[in-house]
Amino acid sequence: MRLFRNSGIIGIAESALTFALEASRDSHPNEYMGLLRGEDARKLGLEESGTVLTDVLIIPGTESNPVSATVKTSMVPNDMRAAGSVHSHPNGVLRPSDADLATFTKGDVHIIVGAPYERDDWQAFDREGEPIDLPVLDVDPPEEEFFDFTQEDIDRELLPSEEDDRGGWLF
Repeated sequence: MRLFRNSGIIGIAESALTFALEASRDSHPNEYMGLLRGEDARKLGLEESGTVLTDVLIIPGTESNPVSATVKTSMVPNDMRAAGSVHSHPNGVLRPSDADLATFTKGDVHIIVGAPYERDDWQAFDREGEPIDLPVLDVDPPEEEFFDFTQEDIDRELLPSEEDDRGGWLF
């Protein structure tokens, strides 16, 4: 079951687009490749239902050169918020190649960013490679808290609390 199929993608956060443009510029003359994740629009304070693209994931082990970028599929996280892909075309062409179309089968939106990687140098596509309008939204993506714990939480995990029936410790 796909998380975003019912409500649709309604836009991309300005910060996600800016990141994709900057990452593409930094990768030039090689292609850049990343995956897109989204967040429920209501969680971002919007009153309409749907998904806003909020994050660009960098996949470890991605290999790129001036004409292609390859993601190691074994490194792609199994992420319920996965929504599509973004990659650059150092030649500036904002149309998907046949190779691009072959990768568009997963996800609902695919973005191509072209040199010189300025604010208007991108285009979104559906999975068939047809251009789509994707509004840029001024929203603040939620902060991910990877380290959402305290020293007390660590101590509680490390220190035994009571002995169990087998002579071991329960945590």
